[in-house]
Amino acid sequence: MSKSALEKMVLPGDLKKIVDAGAKIIIPEDRKHLLTLAMGNGENELFEVAYEVPGQGKITEVTVAKCKNGAVVNYMDMYMRRRDPDCMVVADSGETDKPRYRDIYGEDFNPLRNLTFDWLKHQNLIIMPFMAGGAELGYPALLVAPVNAGFFAAGLADLQGFIPQNEIPEGFKPKAVIYLAPPYRHTHFDGKQVVVHNRLEDVHELFSYNLYPGPSAKKGIYGVLLHIGELEGWVTVHASTVKVITPYENIITIMHEGASGGGKSEMLEQIHKELDGRIILAVNTVTKEKTYLELKETCELEPVTDDMALCHPAIQNESKKLVVKDAEQGWFLRINHINKYGTDPHYEKLCIHPKEPLIFLNLQGVPGSTCLIWEHTMDEPGKPCPNPRVIMPRKFVPNIVDDSVEIDVRSFGVRTPPCTKEKPSYGIIGVFHILPPSLAWLWRLVAPRGHDNPSITDTEGMSSEGVGSYWPFATGKMVDQANLLLDQIISTSATRYILIPNQHIGAYKVGFMPQWVSREYLARRGTAKFREEQLVASRCPLLGYSLETLKVDGTFLSKGFLQPNLQPEVGNDGYDAGAKILTSFFKRELAKFVSPELSPLGKKIIECCICNGKLEDYLDLIPMRM
Repeated sequence: MSKSALEKMVLPGDLKKIVDAGAKIIIPEDRKHLLTLAMGNGENELFEVAYEVPGQGKITEVTVAKCKNGAVVNYMDMYMRRRDPDCMVVADSGETDKPRYRDIYGEDFNPLRNLTFDWLKHQNLIIMPFMAGGAELGYPALLVAPVNAGFFAAGLADLQGFIPQNEIPEGFKPKAVIYLAPPYRHTHFDGKQVVVHNRLEDVHELFSYNLYPGPSAKKGIYGVLLHIGELEGWVTVHASTVKVITPYENIITIMHEGASGGGKSEMLEQIHKELDGRIILAVNTVTKEKTYLELKETCELEPVTDDMALCHPAIQNESKKLVVKDAEQGWFLRINHINKYGTDPHYEKLCIHPKEPLIFLNLQGVPGSTCLIWEHTMDEPGKPCPNPRVIMPRKFVPNIVDDSVEIDVRSFGVRTPPCTKEKPSYGIIGVFHILPPSLAWLWRLVAPRGHDNPSITDTEGMSSEGVGSYWPFATGKMVDQANLLLDQIISTSATRYILIPNQHIGAYKVGFMPQWVSREYLARRGTAKFREEQLVASRCPLLGYSLETLKVDGTFLSKGFLQPNLQPEVGNDGYDAGAKILTSFFKRELAKFVSPELSPLGKKIIECCICNGKLEDYLDLIPMRM
């Protein structure tokens, strides 16, 4: 590599000192070069990523197996196989509601920061430039990583894209830098995942002290975009987006938000069918009876975003609909639901016969073989890892939409447990509900993490993912994000809102069928507008309107799927007990937002909930177009 590539960059002073220390620097030339680095420079079929840790000797963090269809990454520590939701800390003195490094560890971050820089000075390094948020609307950024963590660089390159060595523009000045230093997980953090955000005036430093890309390469960059948006007055929402084209060529665009596990990636999938073509809509958890649905033709899908959608002011227009564009160049797909051949032919084909080798995580990869995405790494005998992943570059996905799109329907997904009168829970949400804008805002504030979440380490009980469902990745203040989301909802009044459960509706196990059925239904209607007689106020006001009937392709769904209190296993008593659980959760979470900085309208909406407001009260605060 000629030094001219480095000389084109305007490096922060501390990074320039690292570069000048004399270690070997590699700037990736192309994607093939990155995949070679992922395998330890291509010298091994099974490569170990290991580090010398003072006082603990050599610790192997990861193995990378070279398979026919890609590099398969496996973590030795079971805890490292999914994101710890509490891994973020903030080191700077700027405004934040997040834990500060000094408060947690009792000392300033600077000594560890300097120690990290000293360690990096003695490593052979990958320095990889990329545009956080995409080439068109994104912001210059860098990864600084030890060479043996090539798989991490390759994964980040697939997620965010990268600028090859010979294409670096003159004067490239990063607004963000990721420093990767895995050994300090053991020396300073008792083996825990920790990502330290240090928001300096001229650069956002992100110190990743672990090798799982979720909190840093993925959500760390998300945090950078949220911070920039906070300063500039816009939001990157946590959402998948899809253009849905019916057999009759009607088109509707749906954006689906929610916490990890809330069905974002699934909204981009075709509806799952049995081998005989039938669709199992639901299985009764009490009687084990199956309910089937037949669809002669399903809609075509054109994916737009999978997890991060830029709502940048440069792409908004006069339509009064929200306009979004993908903030990523690749998708971090969770494939835990694919547990046998034929479950999802679309993704099976993309992963088994990819255009180019892929990066897989938490799958059983045997060197020289084909990695099969239904063979998940075992956390322990008989217990597969719940978070197998593949990083899928957007350019490999058929029918992908690269342009910005207007959102017709904005949905929110919630993982729900089973609910019966004997064991009531918040699993009282029907196939989908129509939400007034004020309630749509409240759901984005409380953002339930939901039942049996496969993506993170904390899955017990009902807890909140935090404002926007992106709060675990944000570095600022909750109330600022709440105000930004409310302003966004008010300014995009032509976009409509729905709420969709997954996993259970009352006593029925449904998986992700509710959002697939809702997608097919709304696309066929061509709108989320409803006449008043088509809707009924939900028994729980937080659920807005329920549907009176729902017919898809000539088939009516049982009313118990639309209004779960009508299920005999649930009844009004079970429903009301579940509504009490949900309402108490809302009141507890919303109390966190009551502050002088909250907008006056936001205060009124939250007061409405805390005072047990009715549906009409929410409609009075922000009218809904019927």
